[in-house]
Amino acid sequence: MRSSVELMAPAGGFDSLQAAIDNGADSVYFGVDQLNMRARATMNFTLGDLEEIAERCQKAGVKTYLTLNTIVYDHDLSIIKTVINRVKESGIDAVIASDQAVIGYAKSQGVDVHISTQLNVTNVETVRFYSLFANVMVLSRELSLRQVKDICDGIKKDNIRGPNGDLVRIEVFGHGALCMAVSGKCYLSLHTSNSSANRGACVQNCRRKYKVIDLEDGHELELDNEYIMSPKDLCTIDFLDQLVDTGISVLKIEGRGRAPEYVATTIKCYREALDSIADGTYSEEKVSDWMARLETVYNRGFWGGYFLGQELGEWTDASGSKATQKKVYLGKGMHYYSKAGIAQFKIEAQQLRKGDKILITGPTTGVVEAEITTMRVDDHEADVATRGSEVTFPLDSIIRSSDKLYKVVPSEEVEN
Repeated sequence: MRSSVELMAPAGGFDSLQAAIDNGADSVYFGVDQLNMRARATMNFTLGDLEEIAERCQKAGVKTYLTLNTIVYDHDLSIIKTVINRVKESGIDAVIASDQAVIGYAKSQGVDVHISTQLNVTNVETVRFYSLFANVMVLSRELSLRQVKDICDGIKKDNIRGPNGDLVRIEVFGHGALCMAVSGKCYLSLHTSNSSANRGACVQNCRRKYKVIDLEDGHELELDNEYIMSPKDLCTIDFLDQLVDTGISVLKIEGRGRAPEYVATTIKCYREALDSIADGTYSEEKVSDWMARLETVYNRGFWGGYFLGQELGEWTDASGSKATQKKVYLGKGMHYYSKAGIAQFKIEAQQLRKGDKILITGPTTGVVEAEITTMRVDDHEADVATRGSEVTFPLDSIIRSSDKLYKVVPSEEVEN
């Protein structure tokens, strides 16, 4: 049974977009150029991509939301209007906004608005106010399950409806990176690097190690095994049934700056989890399996955020990912022989061996995972393909020349 809760996926590029579509997302959110909270990311779309995004997603029955949730200055207003006009023309479903100028102009053009978490919606009266402008609201990340439920119950009790006439829908973050600041409104990056997180340009200096200095006597203390400003990643899959029971309408997965295999794995796991809650098969055994799979892709360790009533964050003990698997680049796609179901790649680095697990990513292909059971090198059967060789192997999915081939290995193999 398909869950009634909308599963929203991050998309930083076409490969992630396709991975989201292929793995069961109901909607995707993404940014263009510099007017979103991931402006520093290398994988942002451009304004010219909107039509293709809308077309791909409409064919798959997936909704599209453009993030326009940064602080906006006067010199940005003409760009904002241009972007919103293009959103309307291209058929994108809504914009996610926090600045009143964006909200007001979108509403004037008949473009649906979702209220961003940057506005810190924490009570039903705030929902009532923004219902004048928006149909969907992303709650503050610092709320407990009880507080989320109170807001959802209050919307039904008071019959709070958005501009489209429907009850306001509540959205929460369910998985991914968390910031030490309240719902991401941080000034540390601006203070140290003149690069504003609130303009999408965070340098993430909170993710580093720090020493504490006693200003009275000068003693320095190094805090071992804890990055004191870098929270672990949010993960709700082990209490997702309780989160769904609060009455939320949308579950959002964070990760527009992360790789397409992260999108594929997280969306597939949460799709299965939401649907299992809907059909009554959600269980501890399934949760263990989902957790193990989520641990294979980028993460800083997991905790349940503030949903369970914790007042302080849980901090990571590593500077980067704690994923149990890593990908190692091998080469690029050359050709796909559709009648035979054979993929051909050029090996540009490392070695590919029989028995290796592989990962293929591409803007049209999305994410494909497989295992090499047999292969041919330079048209001869082989157990190893080395750098510079051309390799072919059976594959059910079509590959393209823009695709990249990786092998997937345990993280300790890369570190050693």
